[in-house]
Amino acid sequence: MIEGNDDELDRARFSIRGWSTDFSKRTIPLSDILSGGPGKDGIPAIDDPQFESIADGDLWLVDSEPVQVVDINGEVKAYPLGILIWHEIVNDTVGGVPVVVTYCPLCNSALTFNRRLGDRLLDFGVSGNLRFSDMIMYDRQTETWWQQLEGVGIIGDLVNQQLTVLPSPVVSWEQFKMAHPDATVLSRDTGYNRRYGNNPYSLYDTGSLFLFTGSTDARLKALDRVVAIDEGGETVAFPFDVLSEERVVSYTLGGKDLVVFFQAGTNSALDASNIAVGRDVGATNVFRPIVGEQQLTFEASDTGFIDNETGTTWNLLGQGLTGPLAREQLEAVAHGNHFWFAWGVFKPDTVVYTGVTG
Repeated sequence: MIEGNDDELDRARFSIRGWSTDFSKRTIPLSDILSGGPGKDGIPAIDDPQFESIADGDLWLVDSEPVQVVDINGEVKAYPLGILIWHEIVNDTVGGVPVVVTYCPLCNSALTFNRRLGDRLLDFGVSGNLRFSDMIMYDRQTETWWQQLEGVGIIGDLVNQQLTVLPSPVVSWEQFKMAHPDATVLSRDTGYNRRYGNNPYSLYDTGSLFLFTGSTDARLKALDRVVAIDEGGETVAFPFDVLSEERVVSYTLGGKDLVVFFQAGTNSALDASNIAVGRDVGATNVFRPIVGEQQLTFEASDTGFIDNETGTTWNLLGQGLTGPLAREQLEAVAHGNHFWFAWGVFKPDTVVYTGVTG
């Protein structure tokens, strides 16, 4: 905990007007925080999300557009990045679990958290402030400020508290609807007038960093995409460039086995001004490589993935399609598809996977 002082607050590069946050309780220096431009709730969270069928989503989503997938207790929902990019936060409930679905465009960090913290039920808004280009969220119950990429309270009454991250991979609309034809997708009927499907950060992911004040880790290029995983404080980053070559990576992290899948066919949300024609950056997912007591190893196929033990074919969402394990579901592992600069600045001790011969 950092002891607060009025002098540091006076020098802050953000406004405290309208906040009831206890700024004396914090774990970071206020000099890390920078105003992103819009003020508190200037980027409006979606608090009453409306959903529609796959057929209705097909009327405006193209197959290669990216969607964030939340699958809990048999209920599955897709949140198009073409909507999230304008709101950054959706407060929702999936499978009876209160969740906050988040997307920070500047870090390309799409993460979902459980909104229940002990006996508290929280809902979240966008503070309008950034730390190392990453969105700072706030909860409306205590006005604690939360670091989106880590899901941790950094200023206020709930400082140092940790939200539970939930699996929410980003895949293409086509991959999602083939895997879950009876699921629902977030509707553009949000109550706001926004250019959904358009990218207000055109060419950002091949350009330069914006509103970043930290130091970058030179092991990778700043805007390289990585699959980022944290298992009990042990962290690893798998570069998309390596994954696109290997397609399947088996790895042990924190004493637990995992497998990373990569498949082409998903657009960047941060390339072209129209996301529907953005460049193909691919999509990933991470699973425990075990069904029952059967340990599995995988290889990539032309259309998906095959396990070597039973010959079952699997899709990117971890569903067994054909073979002895058809209709089985691999256990998902929470991960992010962040830009490297963001993961590197928050997790400087992370291991970078360099490939089977690296």
